[in-house]
Amino acid sequence: MQGKILIIDGISTNRIVLKVKLATAFYQVVQAGTLRDALGLVQSEQPDLIITAINLPDGTAAQLCDHLRARAKTANLPVLAIGSMPDKAVRLATLQAGAFDVMDKPVNEMLLLGRVRNMIRSYHKIVEWQMRDETACALGLAEAPAEFVQSARVSLIGTKAASLQGWARQLQANMRAMYVVSLLPDAMAALHSAPPPDALVLALPDDQIQSDHCLRLISALRASALTRDVALLVLQNTPDPIRATTALDMGADDVMTEGFDAAELCLRLKELLKRKRQMVQMLKSVRSGLREAAIDPLTSLYNRRYAMPFLSRLIDHSTTIDSQFAVVVADMDHFKRINDVYGHASGDAVLIETARRLRETVRGSDMVARMGGEEFLIVMPATDIETARAVAVRLCDAIGRWPFTIPGDHRPVHVTISIGVAPSNPTACKSASALEEAGALLDRADKALYAAKTEGRNCVKYSHPRTRPAA
Repeated sequence: MQGKILIIDGISTNRIVLKVKLATAFYQVVQAGTLRDALGLVQSEQPDLIITAINLPDGTAAQLCDHLRARAKTANLPVLAIGSMPDKAVRLATLQAGAFDVMDKPVNEMLLLGRVRNMIRSYHKIVEWQMRDETACALGLAEAPAEFVQSARVSLIGTKAASLQGWARQLQANMRAMYVVSLLPDAMAALHSAPPPDALVLALPDDQIQSDHCLRLISALRASALTRDVALLVLQNTPDPIRATTALDMGADDVMTEGFDAAELCLRLKELLKRKRQMVQMLKSVRSGLREAAIDPLTSLYNRRYAMPFLSRLIDHSTTIDSQFAVVVADMDHFKRINDVYGHASGDAVLIETARRLRETVRGSDMVARMGGEEFLIVMPATDIETARAVAVRLCDAIGRWPFTIPGDHRPVHVTISIGVAPSNPTACKSASALEEAGALLDRADKALYAAKTEGRNCVKYSHPRTRPAA
């Protein structure tokens, strides 16, 4: 099944006719005759789309939207309203309440199915990102939503500049935004010569050749990284179900089939912009969560979860191009004493400063990670052993030469670090898996670290196994 659709209509014949049309397109259909019954089915059936009559025995499509928008779980559920030529006030009230579209009877079956595909596709996209966002929230990784909303940039594209400019003036009276007018032949160049708009209104000409050009522009917009996420509304001066359906299937977010109407266009743009902001916020939250999952929150270095796959990928890459690299394991000396004497807040301050010094001492291409506690890993791509030793000595010096400032204590604290170095083994890399070689490299570097601890600490050792003493 392509999706589940809830049909709401007080007239059973209307529900049956609509169900037959949708069932032939492989949609699962559930039905309700009243607003009350429909709200119960929304909870139990969890539909992907609702198609409702404008007027119901116990309410209206606008009231249905109000109920849905008041609940977080159903706030994004798309609603398509159908009525027998509703007057303009009812139409606008239904759109303002949150309906995606209002279609007049008799409904063109091709356009209906095109609109259904578009709405379900859009809903599934929001639900997918919402699930990822909720996961980030559950992990405590999501950012707070932004309170300030910038004025939107809206681009009007068509073949008649005078008409577009007139539209911009009328739209400005209904919705404050920055409106930019572009002619169809220059549209792509204009869009790529300035910051991308938040929304784009594409006026579909009546001329067939120009109309085809407009439809091709939709594909170009969706194929461009700069404009693929722009909210796109197609406006027809003359109803044409085939072209309207084609526009939706090619990537348009919305279609107005009855010509320009400033009030209705503004309502539709506001809804599209709201959805766009929602998607941007969820995407930002998920990206932030993914970043936090790979970053140590205290030191802002990479963590073990990131470091181990990085090392495995480097092994595969270095084997392919026959390049050597080095692994450095560093462990702070007597760190427990700092926590015991000065407190954990001071210990955290020392770790943060240590991370800063390590990062500033290595190259930009080197990866520095906190592996846990006071232990750090530095991976150096394209590095021979002599270079790795020299860098390791500088790391040791960067920590031990200058004392650390402890918060709340005027006396600086002297801190040192022990380091173990292990170069990659090209022969082993070719004969073992990346995961096995990563483990072997870390084991060799760790044994070199044990040697540094055994021989007095505050020094660098190279792949020399010893029994590890207490820190």
